[in-house]
This record gives sequence, structure tokens and C-alpha cells, in this order.
Amino acid sequence: MSDNRESYAELAARVAMLEAERGLTLRQAQTDSLTGLVNRGAFTTLLCERLEQARAHGGQIALFVVDLDRFKHLNDTLGHHAGDLLLAELGKRLLADCGPGEIAARLGGDEFAVVSDVKDVGRRAARLVQVVSAAQTIYGRHVSPGASVGVAVYPQDAADASDLQRFADMALYRVKTRGGRRWSAFDAELRAESERRRTLEAELRRAIPAGEIVPWFQPVVDASTGATVGVEVLARWNHPEQGLLAPAAFVPMAEELGLIHAIDEAVFDAACRLAAPWVAEGLIELVSCNVSPRDLLDPGFSRKLIARLARTDLPATALTVEITETFLLQDLALARRHIERLAAKGVSIALDDFGTGYSNLRALMHLPIQTVKLDRSLIADVGRDARVSKLVASMLHASRALGVSIVAEGVEDHAQALFLRSAGCDRMQGYFFARPMSGEAMAEMLQASRPAQPARRRATR
Repeated sequence: MSDNRESYAELAARVAMLEAERGLTLRQAQTDSLTGLVNRGAFTTLLCERLEQARAHGGQIALFVVDLDRFKHLNDTLGHHAGDLLLAELGKRLLADCGPGEIAARLGGDEFAVVSDVKDVGRRAARLVQVVSAAQTIYGRHVSPGASVGVAVYPQDAADASDLQRFADMALYRVKTRGGRRWSAFDAELRAESERRRTLEAELRRAIPAGEIVPWFQPVVDASTGATVGVEVLARWNHPEQGLLAPAAFVPMAEELGLIHAIDEAVFDAACRLAAPWVAEGLIELVSCNVSPRDLLDPGFSRKLIARLARTDLPATALTVEITETFLLQDLALARRHIERLAAKGVSIALDDFGTGYSNLRALMHLPIQTVKLDRSLIADVGRDARVSKLVASMLHASRALGVSIVAEGVEDHAQALFLRSAGCDRMQGYFFARPMSGEAMAEMLQASRPAQPARRRATR
């Protein structure tokens, strides 16, 4: 009998130990290891549960989304370990500052969230800005990262967790664009913006398969002769109600929604088919296409582009693919693979927005890049501002020394064109020569500029 009692006791102890271990494992799975706060996955579940409780009892739930203002700068300056120490300290502060029933979470990176049923939302938001912005001492240095807070409230702002988070993020974004170190609540202005974005998203998803996203073309001219030698392909949305929309009106959302790849494909294919006859007739030599950084991060991008190009009549040697400096810095090894694969097929590579970031001359020395495109922000004051003119002239000289051709974007007046021509720029584009135009208008312009053919003499007997 005693043996049975002992075996029951051992079994009970084992069960208790397993339950404790299970509870510990569950807590670990729900906790951010760096800060000790609830992690993103568990936070979403807890937020939904709190909303259900508020819905059942007629309560209010406020969601505060907190983002550090200068975390990247501090991380780069002091190092990643110091950044981790800062985040860990913020975790402790938020836990200590939370009242009964409040939930504090780390959503990822330097973004945090607090869920509360407080009535005075403004006071709580201001308190969070104060708590998170307070100085810390890391490696003997006083650090004050600053904080921005966005707030959305159930039920007046949103009825579910997804919209509540989205609206709090919108309020946070508005704070960030206004300099940070403050808080903002979701309001009627942001609601109107949310509805506009929702409508735009639905229309954009419909527009791509409907063929409303079309290529437009801007001439690229020879700097010495002024003759059109190529075109840059640009995207336009031929909206059935709003008319022609520029990329700024839809490309950021397309990137956010993951639709930019479909847009790039549609514009590229249509542009190549339209421009192929212009190349075949000798009207232009090159067709230049921008590529989204998101597309470039696809390891199969270059192979897919070559396959799509083969389905058009445009020769590979007439195509120039424009990539940005930021992509080179983001993944140089992948950039090299894409560039070398495209170059092997005869496709030219241009480094776009040159001079706006790091002006990566090293890339020009070690990668088969044939062209750099000087950004319009550099061109604006050439010929008028001596310092800017010297800078651009030195960039032109360095590029020529490396055997790279130079295209200046955004040329808008005679003074700019004259300076660039005298400084040795190869090609130019901008409103001084022509604005972007439809494929039909581009074809008409090229045909009109075709040199007149001498009349044939009639044969005489």
C-alpha cells in the first residue's frame, strides 16, 4: 500500500513539474527575450482578448504605439550592443510604468505598444513620451533617444484589432513627419486619409490587370548635338476618373502592397514593344528602364528580365536598366550577380540618382556599370552656384576617367544645358528638351525629327 502511495506521489510530482515546464515554455514563447515585454505574436492575441472584453462590457481600449526618434543614429554611433542595452532599459521602464491591467509589448526593432483602458488618453500618451524620452547612461554617455506616440481608441476609432493598429500607426507616422517627441491621436483628418488610401488600393488592384498603368517616355538627348538618342521609360496611371496620375500618386502604395512587381512588368513589356520599332528604324539607340529596389532583391530578377525581354523585339543591346546606389549598399553581392548576368546578355547598367547618397565610385571601378545619371537635385543650381558647378564638374571628370558615360537629369533651362555641355556631359534629359509623353506622341516626335531622305531621280531612257 505504501508503494502505491509513493508511486502516486511521484506521479503527482512529475505532473506538477511538467505543468510548470509547460507554463515556462509558454511564457518564453510569448515574451521578447531582450526586453522582457510581451512579443508581437502574443500581443496581437492579448489585444483581441481585451477588445472582446471591452465589447462585452461596453468599455474603452486605447492602443498606444511608441517609436524611438533617434534609435538608428544612436545604434550606428554607439554600436548594436549599446542599442540592445537601450532597448532593454526601455523594456524595464515600460513595465514599471504600466498600471493595473495595462499590457506593454515590443512589436519589433525600436517599436513598442501599450494597451490601456484609461479614460484620459492624452495624459497617458504624454506620460509615455516622457518615460521613453528620459535620458539613459550607456557606456558613460547620456543618451536621450526621444519618442513618438500614436494613439487609436476602441470603439470610437476602430471596431477590431487590425484597424486599431493601423490607425495608431497612421497617427504615429504623422508625429514622425512633424519632428517627433510628441504624441498624436487618430482623428477625422486621418480617417479621411485612411478612406482615400482604401479606395486607392482597391482601384490600383483593378487598374493593373485592366491595363491602366501605361508607359510614358522622356527623350534623352545627345549633349553636343541636341539630337534625341534614347528614351527613359516612366509609369503613368491612366485613371478613368482622375485622369493621368504621376508615379508619386500610386508607386509608394504599390510598393507597400507588393504590387510594384506587377506594375514594373506591365510597363516594361509595353514599353519594349512600343520602342522596338523606333530602335529598328534607327530613330533612337537606347531604352532606359527604372527597376524597383524590391524587384532587385529577388535573386531571380535578372533571369526573369532577360526572359521577358526575349518575348519582345527589342534587342538586349538597346536596353539600359537603371539601379540605385542604395541597392548597391543594401546587397552588393546580389547586385553584382544581377549586373554581371545582364551585362553578359548585352544589357547596359546605369547607376541612377548618382550624387544623392554615397556617390559610390568604388562600384564604378569594380562593377560593369556603363552609365551614371546625375540626380536633378545636383543640376538645379549648376551654371549659377559656383560651388555646385565645381562639384558637378568634378563628378563628371571622375566618371569620364573611369570610362563611364554621364546623363544629367532634370535639365530645365539653357544655362544648365550650356554648363553641362561645356563640362563634358554626354547626354541630358529634362523639361528644357521635352516633357514626358505618351508612346503615340513619342513616335510622332521621332518621326518628325527623322532626317529627310533625298528624292530619287527618275530613270531616263
